[in-house]
Amino acid sequence: MNIRKSILLRVRLAFLAVLIFSLGIIYRVSVVQFVEGEQWRELAQTIGLKVMETPATRGNIYSDNGSLLATSLPFYQVAFDPYLPSDGLYYSGIDSLCYLLSNFYKDLSPQQYKRKIHGARKAKRRYIFLNRQKIDYQDKKMMERWPIFREGRLKGGIIFEKAEERFLPFSHLGYRTIGTVNADNRGVVGLEYSFNRQLAGKDGQAIHQKMAGGGWKPVYDGTEIRPVDGYDIETTINVNLQDITETALLKALDRHQADYGVAIVMEVKTGEIKAISNLSRNPEGRYYERYNYAVGSQGSREPGSTFKLASMMALLEDSNIELSDTVDTGEGELKFFTEVMKDHKPGGYGVLTVKEVFEYSSNIGIAKLITNHFGRDPQRFVNYLKDLELSQPLGFQMVGEGKPYIKEPSDSTWSGTTLPWMSHGYELRMTPLHTLTLYNAIANDGKMIRPVIVKSIRKAEKVLEDFETITLNGKVCSHKTLEKLKIMMEGVIERGTAKNINDAKYKVAGKTGTAKKVKNGRYTNEYYTSFAGYFPAESPKYSCIVVIDNPKGYHIYGSDVAAPVFKEIADRIYATEIEIHDHYIARTEDFTGIFPLVKSGYQEDLIYLCNELGISNHAESSDLEWVKTRIVGNSILWKQNNVSSQLVPDVRGMTLRDALYVLENSGLRVEIEGRGRVKEQSLHPGTRMFSDHKIKLTLG
Repeated sequence: MNIRKSILLRVRLAFLAVLIFSLGIIYRVSVVQFVEGEQWRELAQTIGLKVMETPATRGNIYSDNGSLLATSLPFYQVAFDPYLPSDGLYYSGIDSLCYLLSNFYKDLSPQQYKRKIHGARKAKRRYIFLNRQKIDYQDKKMMERWPIFREGRLKGGIIFEKAEERFLPFSHLGYRTIGTVNADNRGVVGLEYSFNRQLAGKDGQAIHQKMAGGGWKPVYDGTEIRPVDGYDIETTINVNLQDITETALLKALDRHQADYGVAIVMEVKTGEIKAISNLSRNPEGRYYERYNYAVGSQGSREPGSTFKLASMMALLEDSNIELSDTVDTGEGELKFFTEVMKDHKPGGYGVLTVKEVFEYSSNIGIAKLITNHFGRDPQRFVNYLKDLELSQPLGFQMVGEGKPYIKEPSDSTWSGTTLPWMSHGYELRMTPLHTLTLYNAIANDGKMIRPVIVKSIRKAEKVLEDFETITLNGKVCSHKTLEKLKIMMEGVIERGTAKNINDAKYKVAGKTGTAKKVKNGRYTNEYYTSFAGYFPAESPKYSCIVVIDNPKGYHIYGSDVAAPVFKEIADRIYATEIEIHDHYIARTEDFTGIFPLVKSGYQEDLIYLCNELGISNHAESSDLEWVKTRIVGNSILWKQNNVSSQLVPDVRGMTLRDALYVLENSGLRVEIEGRGRVKEQSLHPGTRMFSDHKIKLTLG
């Protein structure tokens, strides 16, 4: 009896549903709710109805200045109800419509389109795809003006099925960090995945009716549930700095044929990630962004000598040792229990000061210092590392952060060689981002902050959630220790392992790192090279780390491989950000005498001026073009002012017209302040420049 009642109820409900749809009755009870109920789903499908999702528009991803990094663009597939247009409308426009369709899609002739549409109209089919090819919004607007279509959905039968696609305006710039989406418009990796909940929004639902041929036509009866579009996220990424970073890293990877490379640029005070690049080598030898080694677990490696910063910090904090104290590193080899430790320099460094141990990156020196002080209580050394937040993940905003590993004395693998090898970056693991966070703390006067890559979640102009800077450690060490660490890091560039990058006109502080790679539990002759530091050292604006894995050829050390990449990134950033420049003022002694207005410029013009005024003038050479002034008695001596396309010209003392001519011909972009002749210039004369350098001139 119950079975008969159930069948009867199902039949009645089916009849009611068909009646409602056939009569087009508008009712308040949601058909979506009726059809999507578990008990009615099977019934709905038997009468050709199905609840289908209406995708929400995915939110945008923006850079730090509002540039679009990722957005969803609307595309459409063109469907048609050929039975809906009246005979008069249909026959008056079908020929023109078919001609336009053929000319646009170039797949069928006008006659073939006409036969296709005629056949569907004769068969009373209510829904056909004219072409599966997707069109953009501009094409849609154009088609809406075509014959028949211009009457719209209700009279003309035109149906534009929306299908959005993710678009990256800057192509592959920051590709892995921004991330990708799958066919269901869901984030797969990167920020797209980490912030998928906010970006994705909430899909809507609508009734679809099955049509002849197997297609599903949406039934817009006012009962559909509208989708809720996703929120936008504002990142900290700077497009210009990202481009600079990727370009420098790619050049080095190509040069050294390395397996992969990482480069991160962080703003010191805020912890904002301004650029992050991960490039891996594919079997064809090309580099692309495959995995986020900067953050992910596969990038958590033995850091090598960049870890000596943490070791030195622990030593200086826990002892009374001074930078001038000495340690004998011997002839470059020293046996610790069963293992032999070596220094990079053949024959060894001999006796070094503590400062030189760091500057020259002596493995033996740091190992002896650490084992002599912490050897009886290695747990105390490990505790210092824990206090530096080096044993736990940073809590970074992106999913998949690699977990660091700091070995404990209680571990079964701890041995007599562990402490000396830990002191220079072995038997522990850290990601490049974690290492950079430590170096950034030194640049930030000891304050360690959590890196941030997303600043806010937005809905249009309304901020829904702000991500503020979070302090991980308010003071990683005493002020006294901090100053000593800064001195040593600057010494690495001035005298130590990275002196090859010490030709800039601004100070850099940092540390090189080179670690042997482990394969099958054994150390190999493949290397993991790195450089971490900050600039300008006097007033740090940015910190940066560069990692290059397994470089090939003669150059295999961090000083030769990673440090030059750091320098190129720093040089390019320094060139484009005038606010971090030291200004170079025209020296008054160059222009002393009785001719204060004759200072510098184009020799031919200046000679003409002096001759007109009756001023005695002479030149060092007859073929000079751009000159500086030197006063000799009551005469002017013209001296060569070298203007090179590779070096920043000296325009101090020139008129604005001459200065602009020289600088703009050199490819520099000029900003001007004041009136008169050039008194100051923001780039030091004679330094190497790039074509996109900015230079600020102060006139007076």
